[in-house]
Amino acid sequence: MAAGDTNSHILSGLTNQLPDRDPEETAEWLESLDALISERGTERAAFIMRSLLQRAGAQSVGVPMVTTTDYVNTIPADQEPDFPGDEEIERKYRAWLRWNAAVLVHRAQRPDIGVGGHISTYAGAATLYEVGFNHFFRGKDHAGGGDQVFFQGHASPGMYARAFLEGRLSEEDLDGFRQEKSKEGHALSSYPHPRLMPEFWEFPTVSMGIGPMNSIYQAQSNRYLHNRGIKDTSDQHVWAFLGDGEMDEPESRGLLQLAANDKLDNLTFVINCNLQRLDGPVRGNGKIVQELEAFFRGAGWNVIKVLWGREWDDLLARDTDHSLVKVMNDTVDGDYQTYKAESGGFVREHFFGQTPQTKELAAHLTDEQVWNLKRGGHDYHKVYAAYKAAVEFKGKPTVILAHTVKGYGLGTHFEARNSTHQMKKLTLQDLKDFRTHLRLPISDEVLEADPYRPPYYHPGMDSPEIKYLMERRRELGGFVPERRNKHTEITLPGDKTYEVANRGSGKQHAATTMAFVRLLKDLMRDKDFGKRIVPIIPDEARTFGIDAFFPTAKIYNPNGQNYLSVDRDLVLAYKESISGQIVHAGINEAGSVAAFTAAGTAYATHGEPLIPIYVFYSMFGFQRTGDSFWAAGDQMTRGFIIGATAGRTTLTGEGLQHADGHSPILAATNAAVISYDPAYGYEIGVIVRAGLERMYGKNSTDRNVMYYITVYNEPIIQPKAPESMDIEGIEKGIYLLKKAETGGPRTQLMASGVAVPWALEAQQILADEWGVAADVWSVTSWTELRRDGLAAEEEAFLHPENDARIPYITAKMVDAHGPVVAVTDFMKAVPDQIRQFLPNDFATLGADGFGFSDTRAAARRYFKIDSHSVVVRALEMLAKNGEIDTNTPRAAIDKYDLLNVNAGTTGNAGGDS
Repeated sequence: MAAGDTNSHILSGLTNQLPDRDPEETAEWLESLDALISERGTERAAFIMRSLLQRAGAQSVGVPMVTTTDYVNTIPADQEPDFPGDEEIERKYRAWLRWNAAVLVHRAQRPDIGVGGHISTYAGAATLYEVGFNHFFRGKDHAGGGDQVFFQGHASPGMYARAFLEGRLSEEDLDGFRQEKSKEGHALSSYPHPRLMPEFWEFPTVSMGIGPMNSIYQAQSNRYLHNRGIKDTSDQHVWAFLGDGEMDEPESRGLLQLAANDKLDNLTFVINCNLQRLDGPVRGNGKIVQELEAFFRGAGWNVIKVLWGREWDDLLARDTDHSLVKVMNDTVDGDYQTYKAESGGFVREHFFGQTPQTKELAAHLTDEQVWNLKRGGHDYHKVYAAYKAAVEFKGKPTVILAHTVKGYGLGTHFEARNSTHQMKKLTLQDLKDFRTHLRLPISDEVLEADPYRPPYYHPGMDSPEIKYLMERRRELGGFVPERRNKHTEITLPGDKTYEVANRGSGKQHAATTMAFVRLLKDLMRDKDFGKRIVPIIPDEARTFGIDAFFPTAKIYNPNGQNYLSVDRDLVLAYKESISGQIVHAGINEAGSVAAFTAAGTAYATHGEPLIPIYVFYSMFGFQRTGDSFWAAGDQMTRGFIIGATAGRTTLTGEGLQHADGHSPILAATNAAVISYDPAYGYEIGVIVRAGLERMYGKNSTDRNVMYYITVYNEPIIQPKAPESMDIEGIEKGIYLLKKAETGGPRTQLMASGVAVPWALEAQQILADEWGVAADVWSVTSWTELRRDGLAAEEEAFLHPENDARIPYITAKMVDAHGPVVAVTDFMKAVPDQIRQFLPNDFATLGADGFGFSDTRAAARRYFKIDSHSVVVRALEMLAKNGEIDTNTPRAAIDKYDLLNVNAGTTGNAGGDS
């Protein structure tokens, strides 16, 4: 077989391309290695082999990197540590856990409920979790601060079953699984959802790929807190439990290099390799374990394979010619799955029967003994050895690839079946067989009495097994999972910090991005508060003007800066530091959101509030990473999301995939996101201050929000804050910016963000050229106005006996007469959000469709959102109402050459920052 042939993904093919010119000499070398292993053990042999490989490389011997090893356990039997627990006791209550987890889902499927659930994932992973719970996962009362555990979403019934044995949940709670409103007060969420169970779950993981990504950045955030001197996290570990099918998500693998580069040895991935995804095998014709081993090792991780239980040790020790290892290597996953769905006799014939040597090797075993040859992920000793090796390994993150069987122990209808993920309940016979397999004291009569409601099993808190279980948790620092909300009190910045936002830009033109950056700089300078800000940027700091922070705040790098920087002589030199404040994620929006989530939940995870401020190209926020923001909302992340280079026509040169006209609509779908589109720096100051007060102010009651603020790269004169600034209006979403100064027919111009100057220009044109009086309103948040209006409607709907509350937008505009023209640099759906709450005639101008590259003036004329389009639309509405001559709109269209994109004048050129 040459490298690249059909089996190249199974083995590394170290010798496949080279001829063996002296087989006798080769045999002597191999015998020498076998003797070394026999006399000195595998640890010494590993050192010798590594030394030889190193010398071979130095001598330019072409030895390829060994990315894939044989399909056997990484840790040899002679290097396994003694198991420290009482395995018999742990096995007993593990059986109870597996029963209660399955019964929880089964009971939720009774005919009058039928809410679903997943049985097979936890059944196959119970050992992986229980070794962790009994010996490794530290709770928050541990002296080191406790671990963070990302549980596999579909395994949640197992965590509920354990909490039941621990006395944290009752039978009534278990019966509330997936009935969060109808069983309120005794309800359990389907998966790990912190927002739904804020004292139980810490990390949402069921959106595949986000758990791996977030766990990596959680481990990085732990180190960040430590290196910046905010908290000692040196004894905290991050565990992420994942599925082998989940590893096909790009997010699952796409950030592995960060963990390796940062040397995150405080991170362990445990991948439950049951060889199955939701519909069938992960790699029917291949070997997912081998594929993942190569991938992780190539990414710089420490890899530990846990493939075979202790029952295989004797067979492998007697496999002197490696016939058994070869069969293990050559057997593809589809066959391994089939073996566990058949019988011991089938395995004897089709697995061991592949060669005379392996057939003889298993000849002394009965069919039952063959069937009971466990996979490594179900063996306490093997799993414990892997976990211990992982937490003791230094310099690299570790991945444990654990071979398991999906639906393990649930019976032949479940084990390793393609359909097992969708199977929600057990037949009466399944229940009896499962009960017998687990050796539970539940009679046939009890099961037969009501097959839809088999009993949960709990022997009582005074039983030896439960006392043992509880003592293990006490020693390890308390229950896991557990979420706590108490944190260090922080002092928010005072008035002086916001002066830079209120004083405007004088004669200098400055985009709102720059206005925000100036405010951010002063926030970071605050003596008490500034250290808690975590600026997060992808590879665009210079676009946003944040490169000004490099020399002082510095870029976080746990390895420091060990090179001579090319721009070291510049004022704004790129500067990395172990204690750097800026998280610079590179060209990596997904990683940036993961970093944002880890920092924005530090108040709960670590009891130390951090204020993440993620600044990004607006197009690549909610469109690109919306699922991650949804998970951030679930995890109750707090922080600021800054969509820079906002608008469909403001970032003139970049074109279609950079022209954002819809992010506010996408953001509006996330209930945890408070969305703003400010026009001026002073508005930004009011919004940021309100956000900080809401997240960490003493009188706040709704803290778990993220503020999304769009900022632009078009330079304008930033005005001073008005003396009588309408702070409430800015916070709630609208205020009167400039009242008409002339008489005549009246109209109302609403605008947000970069469109406000166009509205002011249109106001002047309407007055000077058409004798129309237009009031200009700055709408800082169309979305918040809509949410307030919908809330008022809901209150009126549910309480018709009360006087209906008037929505804020309706009350604000009660004396504003005439038709409304609403304009933004976003699609029409953004301002249309408030249409139903106004009695006025309402017209929307927006940039619908794809963006393109052009000048700002031409693009705005094309979309008909420029100042002259506002003028014409206002005149049309007034003409329709009979307030001006019906020929006026046509005259205005001709006068401004409205259909000619080259006739547009709205906006200026340049202004990248």
